[in-house]
Amino acid sequence: MSGTENRPTACRGLSLLSGGLDSQLAVCVLREAGAEVEGVTFTTPFFDPAAARKAAAALGVKLHEIDFTADEIALVENPPHGFGGAMNPCIDCHATMIKRAGELMAALGYDFVATGEVVNQRPMSQNRQSLGVVEKCSGLAGRLVRPLSAQLLAPTIPETEGKLDRSKLLGLQGRRREEQFALAKKFGLVDYPSPAGGCKLTEKGFGRRLRDLMEHEGLGDRRLVELLLIARRFRFPDGTGLVLGRDARENDAIRKLRREGELLLSPVSVPGPTALVTTQGSAETLARLPALVAAWSKYDKFAGEIVVRIVSDGGETRTSVPRPYARDPFLQHQIF
Repeated sequence: MSGTENRPTACRGLSLLSGGLDSQLAVCVLREAGAEVEGVTFTTPFFDPAAARKAAAALGVKLHEIDFTADEIALVENPPHGFGGAMNPCIDCHATMIKRAGELMAALGYDFVATGEVVNQRPMSQNRQSLGVVEKCSGLAGRLVRPLSAQLLAPTIPETEGKLDRSKLLGLQGRRREEQFALAKKFGLVDYPSPAGGCKLTEKGFGRRLRDLMEHEGLGDRRLVELLLIARRFRFPDGTGLVLGRDARENDAIRKLRREGELLLSPVSVPGPTALVTTQGSAETLARLPALVAAWSKYDKFAGEIVVRIVSDGGETRTSVPRPYARDPFLQHQIF
C-alpha cells in the first residue's frame, strides 16, 4: 500500500469570510486539511463587505457576495431567537447566512460550508447550545464545518468520508486569542481588523434609530434604512420625522434620496444642512422646520434673516427665518 492511499480526497467548500482574523484562519486551516476553499460574504446596510474583499484578495480566494438585506430586515422585524444586547438577532442571522451559503454550496456541487466560529468565544451566540441551534436552523447538519473548534465537535460528513483531514482541524475554545495570534503568524496573516464585530446592529445607538424607523415609517423602504447610517435624526411628538445632513457629502446623499411626497429643505443665503422630511405630521411642526434648518446653519457672521428653500411635489418655495440667536429647545431635544 502506498503512502498516498490514506490521504484525504480533496473536497471543495465555501467558508464565510467577514475579513476578521477567525474567518481568515478558517480558510487557512481548511486548506491544510485538504480542502479547496472559496469565500462567501454578505452585503447589507448594516455591515460593509470591504474587509472581506480585502481578505479574499490577500488569501487568494474567490469571493461570492450575497445581498442579505431582505433576510436581515425580516429577522429584525421577527427574530425567532430574540435579540442580543441591541437589535442584533445574531443566532438567527448566523443560521440564515449559513442557510444561504448552503444553497450556493448545493448549486455549485460543493461539499461543505464553514465558519470561523470558536466554541465559547462569544457567550451568547457561540456557546455549544447556540452553535447547535444555528446548525439545526440552517438545514446543514453534517455539512457545517467549524475548523477552528472541530476537535471539540462531532465529525462532519466530509471528515467521515475521508475528504477532509480531521487531524488538521483545531480545538480552540474560549475568549482568549493567543492561539489565534500565533496561528496568524504561522500563516503569515498580518492585516485583520480588531474583533469588534463590525455589524451596526450590535450598536445600541444605531438600534435606537432602527427601532424608531421600524415603529414609524417601517423597514420596507431600503432607502430609509440606508439613511440610518448618516445624518442627524429628529422625531417630533406628532410623528414628524426628519433627517439632517452634517456635511456636504451627506447633504448630497439626502438630496438624491428624496422621493415623491417628501419635503426637502436647505438654506440658500448661508452654508448649512439639507433636511429630508420622511414623515409629515402636523402643520404646526412643519411650519417650524425651516427654523430648525436655520438653527443648524453657519450663520454666526450673518446679520439678517436666513432664507430657506423648500422643495415639494408642487415645486420650490422660499421662506425667511429670523436669525436664530439661540436654538429652540423644541428643535434640539429630539436629536438622536
